[in-house]
Amino acid sequence: MSRPDFAAPHWLVQLLRSKPVPVPWNMVARAVLALATPLAVAYAAGDIGVGALVSTGALPAVLSEAAGPYRYRARRLGGATLAAAGGYLVGLLTGAVPALSIPAIVVIAAVSALISAAGSNASVAALQMFVFCVLGTAQHATGLKVEELFGYFCLGAAWSLFVALVTWTVRGTSPERTAVAQVYIELAAMLSATDEPTSRVARNQLTTAMSTAYDRLLTARSWLSGRDAAYRELLNLLSATTPAVEASVAMVNAGHRPPPEVIDYLTGAAASVLATQPLPAPPPMPEDDLDPVESALYAGLARIEKGDNRQRRAPASPYQRLREWFGSLASGPLTWLVALRLTVCVAVAEVVALMVPFERSYWITLTVGVVLKPDFGSVFGRALLRGMGTIAGVGIGAIVLAIGARGWVLVVLIALFAGGAAIGKVRNYGMLGTFVTPLIILQMDLAQTGSWSVVLARLLDTVTGCVIVLLIGYLLWPGSRRPRVGGRLADSFDTVAAYVQAALVLNSTPEARLARSRSRRAAYRALADLRTAFQQVIVEPSPAGRHAVAWWPVIAGLERVADAVTEVSVTLGRGVPAPSPAEIALVTDALAELAAAVREQREPGSVPLPDSAQLSGVVDQLGSTFDAVRGPDLVETAPLRLVRRFLPYHRRT
Repeated sequence: MSRPDFAAPHWLVQLLRSKPVPVPWNMVARAVLALATPLAVAYAAGDIGVGALVSTGALPAVLSEAAGPYRYRARRLGGATLAAAGGYLVGLLTGAVPALSIPAIVVIAAVSALISAAGSNASVAALQMFVFCVLGTAQHATGLKVEELFGYFCLGAAWSLFVALVTWTVRGTSPERTAVAQVYIELAAMLSATDEPTSRVARNQLTTAMSTAYDRLLTARSWLSGRDAAYRELLNLLSATTPAVEASVAMVNAGHRPPPEVIDYLTGAAASVLATQPLPAPPPMPEDDLDPVESALYAGLARIEKGDNRQRRAPASPYQRLREWFGSLASGPLTWLVALRLTVCVAVAEVVALMVPFERSYWITLTVGVVLKPDFGSVFGRALLRGMGTIAGVGIGAIVLAIGARGWVLVVLIALFAGGAAIGKVRNYGMLGTFVTPLIILQMDLAQTGSWSVVLARLLDTVTGCVIVLLIGYLLWPGSRRPRVGGRLADSFDTVAAYVQAALVLNSTPEARLARSRSRRAAYRALADLRTAFQQVIVEPSPAGRHAVAWWPVIAGLERVADAVTEVSVTLGRGVPAPSPAEIALVTDALAELAAAVREQREPGSVPLPDSAQLSGVVDQLGSTFDAVRGPDLVETAPLRLVRRFLPYHRRT
């Protein structure tokens, strides 16, 4: 078995690779407006230093910005801003006295790590709370009163929230429409693919688009009751698209190509959704005899025009979310372990900061906290990218000093760095550091001092912080270099087995069809999440990275099993009977054996498989997956030996 192109020797290439996503011009514009406007106004009024302080208050919303429904964004940005303000105030109150600031920062670090377990929005808010607590401790050197500094911060925070949400009243459903339209675009791209690797990538992008669209619509809760109808319309349209998605996956898996009018219809549907126009008429089913997969595709396209009448799920109450968070803290030690690691490394960083000969070496602690954020991917990768990005950013800051940038030139540079940070946030973590570093230096240091020593101090502080992370938080920390994906892979086998049980039976009721669709989405989302988890570990040149590479063919095999099951599923009820319960049981038993082999650090045993022409595609892909689990790469690197050591925590990774 040959290794993939991204094997361990190429980990650095993977680390530096930028995500191929479009430039978020709307986020760029908001970041520039939020951060540069206070500086411009303050400079025109004669005190650019005040503008820098106000601009600092706009940073939490800019750094927390994400695409999504407006109410979701309001909660995310509002929560992050409030958390940042709380952390900033703690830093302001304790910064002048190290005996107070060091315990405060260590406690905030521990609390932020625990809060991160409550979900994505809580994780972002926790990070901002820690970052601005650290930044707040450095503000005592400005000589201003605490109430003045906090007032400037709150003014900037209010301004950035206004900029982020001002268009909500006129473009309230735009993010949801874009997400639904993207499903049709990715569907057309998958059906247009001319080879298997391209169609595989397109299918993964389609899974992401479907998950994004459902996430946005199911979390959208408008404050204007009149907009509920628009949300329901889009959700019903997306739900009605599911049969076409399933049939398209089946057609691609069978190696068939649809006629051009199908592709034209899908691209036209995307344009209509974006323009808030009625959908075009679907292509009529050809009179020629069609196989069941092609027939299912045309029936799925006709279903889109009719739509579904799906009721929106009730939102979880704050009490339910709080209970889930407490449950996550009590369910296993992983959250407490990452919180302990962050706390220890932050404490070490604070002690080191007292010993270095530079004034205000808060950047050491800041680097440690940002890199060790519990749920943001590989610690090793983030440490290297943070170091490289900061070195580049400090170089930019040095150039700014060398040219003596002041006044309007400084305002323009802040605008450029703000736009670069917005792009780097979605492209590459190192790129983000490259632009955020000079941005914060200009806001918090150069606007007041303009000293070359600040640039040198920030560079050495960052290198010191990265060394602390790599030495204590990675190389010496127990378990940091072990494989962290074996248990998650086993869970994915279980999820696909559940999809098999729902997909290979005739669904005679709307409730059963809805349950099958949800099971399919759960299986493909689990596989997409598994890919993401593996890609985060692959960048490490440690045994964990090599083991992730060795497991990769198993993921590909499991994805093909899911596609083969979908191909069979869409044909049922179209003159094709469902497999017998005994045949379905053989398939699920085979998946259960693969999951058990991963969990029990052994090779999978031989199990009987269905002897059925209808399930031949599923059986072929199952056989390939068994071969992948027994493959030479797995034997040579022996990842199964380390799975058991991580088993108590595998469900949390």
